[in-house]
Amino acid sequence: MPAVTPLANMATRLTPADYTLSLAGENAFILYLNTQVISPAAAQQIALANSQLSPMLGQQLLELLPSYASLLIVFNPLQHSHLSIKPLLEQALTKAVNLVSQQQGKQVELPVWYSEQSGPDLAKVAQDKNLSINEVIALHSSTSYQVYAIGFAPGFAYLGELPEQLAVPRLSSPRPKVPAGAVAIADRQTAVYPAASPGGWHLLGLCPIAMFNAWQEPAMPVAVGDQVKFVPITERDFTLLGGVL
Repeated sequence: MPAVTPLANMATRLTPADYTLSLAGENAFILYLNTQVISPAAAQQIALANSQLSPMLGQQLLELLPSYASLLIVFNPLQHSHLSIKPLLEQALTKAVNLVSQQQGKQVELPVWYSEQSGPDLAKVAQDKNLSINEVIALHSSTSYQVYAIGFAPGFAYLGELPEQLAVPRLSSPRPKVPAGAVAIADRQTAVYPAASPGGWHLLGLCPIAMFNAWQEPAMPVAVGDQVKFVPITERDFTLLGGVL
C-alpha cells in the first residue's frame, strides 16, 4: 500500500463570480472556472464545489466528475430537469462562499523503480535535457504533484506540474503498448499507467502499486485534490512490493 498522510487545512473560497454553469447534455451541467487556469488554487475551488454539492443534493445527483478547472454535474433526470436543478445547484454553491475548507486531499507516496530497464526513455530524457540520469530521477521524485484529474482510463491520474527542466513533448508516434505501472511524463504532467495500453508519454520507471482495482474500496490510491510524491526504490523492492516487469 502507498504511504498516506493527511494534508493541512487550506482556506479557499468559491464565489458566483468565479464560475459559469453551462448545459452539458440532457441531464448534466458543467461548471467552468472563469479563469480556466490550471493551478493548485483552481483545483481547490473545484474540490470545494465538489464537496459542497455532494452532501447537499445527495441522490439528486448521479455523478460528479472534477477536472483541472471544471466540474461535470450529472443529475437524476427522474427527479429534475435543467430548469428545476439549476437553482438548487446555485444555492448549494452559494453556501460555499466564505467557507474555510478542511482539505479533503491527502499526501500519497508512490514507490518507483527508476532505471533504463524499467524506464526505456529515462536515458533519452536525460540526454535531451543535458542532465544525468540521477538528476532526472532527483527532479522527478523531489516534487509534490497535485492530482488534477482522473481520465483517459480508470485510475489514470493527471499529475502536475512537472519541473520545467523535465518538460518534454509527447512522443511523435505513441507506443502500441505501455506496461501497467509505467511512470511517465509529457509536457508539464506526469502519471502512472493503471493498465497496459497504448501511450505517447516518455517512460521513466515502474510503480508496483495498483492504480485501479474495482474490487477494492477505494478503487484508487489517489483522488482529485491529493498530492503525490514519488519515492525511488530498488529493483528488489519493486519485486517485493508485487511489481512485475
